[in-house]
Amino acid sequence: MIEIFAVAHQSGFDIHPNALRHIGRHLALIDKTVREDPAANKAFMEVLTSKDHPELNLRRMNEAGVFGRFVPDFGRVVAQMQYDMYHHYTVDEHTIHAIGLLAKIERGELADEHPMSTTLIHKLVSRRVLYVAVLLHDIAKGRQGDHSKTGERIARTLCPRLGLTAAETDLVAWLVRWHLLMSHTAFKRDLADRKTILDFCKAVKSPERLRLLIILTVVDIRAVGPGVWNGWKGQLLRDLYDQAEEVLIAGHATTGRKERVDSKKAELASRLGDWPKRSRDIHMSRLHDSYWIAEDSNTHEHNARLIRETESAGEEVGVMLSVNAFQDMTEVGVFTRDRPGLFARLSGAFAVAGASVVDAKIHTTNDGKALDNFRIQTMDGSAFSDPHKLAQMERSVRRAVVNKLPADENLKRKTNALKKRMAVFTVEPLILIDNRASNRATVIEVNARDRIGLLYDLTRALSRMRLSIFSAHVATYGERAVDVFYVQDLEGQKITGAQRIANIEKKLLAASLGDLPFSHEHRRRMGAKAHGG
Repeated sequence: MIEIFAVAHQSGFDIHPNALRHIGRHLALIDKTVREDPAANKAFMEVLTSKDHPELNLRRMNEAGVFGRFVPDFGRVVAQMQYDMYHHYTVDEHTIHAIGLLAKIERGELADEHPMSTTLIHKLVSRRVLYVAVLLHDIAKGRQGDHSKTGERIARTLCPRLGLTAAETDLVAWLVRWHLLMSHTAFKRDLADRKTILDFCKAVKSPERLRLLIILTVVDIRAVGPGVWNGWKGQLLRDLYDQAEEVLIAGHATTGRKERVDSKKAELASRLGDWPKRSRDIHMSRLHDSYWIAEDSNTHEHNARLIRETESAGEEVGVMLSVNAFQDMTEVGVFTRDRPGLFARLSGAFAVAGASVVDAKIHTTNDGKALDNFRIQTMDGSAFSDPHKLAQMERSVRRAVVNKLPADENLKRKTNALKKRMAVFTVEPLILIDNRASNRATVIEVNARDRIGLLYDLTRALSRMRLSIFSAHVATYGERAVDVFYVQDLEGQKITGAQRIANIEKKLLAASLGDLPFSHEHRRRMGAKAHGG
């Protein structure tokens, strides 16, 4: 029966409906003997690893019931729903869709959207490893325990049956076990932190694994459903890949760091050709190396012009908004005197405007000024581009900096509307505090139900606990939000005391569960001059 689909695939012919019905009536013939038949497994692999639209015959095979009989572990995820607002497809359809996307990348049809993956797929030692890894990456979904670990065990059993070598089996098993590693690192960690890259490379170990992993990550995200992938996620993955590749090849994370900083400064100098050299030099001397590593060249230029315009005009607050259509983001730069609670107030301003913050980087100049860069989206995942809304956003940000937060009625209304959409889903909040992920900061990860104002509540709680935030990364998965903060105490140290860590967990848990984004205490203080956030 497997060979019928293989022949149909090779010839380009359709399978007659009568033949499909006949196959459906005799699925019991696909038994252990057939599953272990080398010819049957070879035929299956020919369909799976074909560049020529393998998803078409895999889908036919699935609809006929053959796929699940031949690979019983796959049969367990057929028609399996994922009850959340993030996944659009059943597990089996997500997997088949991902295989189809992989073949599209290999054919070069997605080169404009995924140029890196299109190049890398032709450099792989074993392309069939990648196709099998995509097939198996979610095969243990719905079972108890970690589906990645269970999937790894399934891969070690199934791959030899499919004809893979021992080395290929090890590689597929590793990819299934760690298929979420790259997205979790890129979207939830600070890529300007050297330890982030070193820890990632310690797990990946080789350039071949890195190539396989980024392509698997791309098709996995793309196959979740429409609107999930965007240019910003692609940029984060490319940034992580580039830095990791350098470490895996050169052997050290600091290799080339000074050269990268110097190169970025030279790039900015060329963009600021209308400035006197002395002005360029003074500007560059005000910012630490971490700033040059963390931000891209466009942001460097926008920030430089923002700082100069603000100081030339003698203004207390400078705000610059720009639309990045490729990344589906609106970028917001804020320059002002540094003060406690600034990040929390800015988060509140974005929440009132109905914006979702997806990334934030907080910088301090050598002379004590705050330079904060945010990337925001509308709640449907697109950029703010309407001139009227951008003007409103700028006014809201300026008011927030001087602690004139707007009344909370708009935010309450927006939050209640979102609650109605998500009421059917339960998200148990989880607070994770990690002192190993960074050499210079404590990393706090908050998993909670997404809502407008969540980031504001969390950052305000951190501010009131006298914690300084210098990097924040926000990811949303349907109704679930994952907000990650890199924090230090007021002396610039990690948070190490067990009692203080327990208190942070308690306060953040309360903030994540808040029924209203603004507390009774905050409403009482509205209009009064507050300390911090």
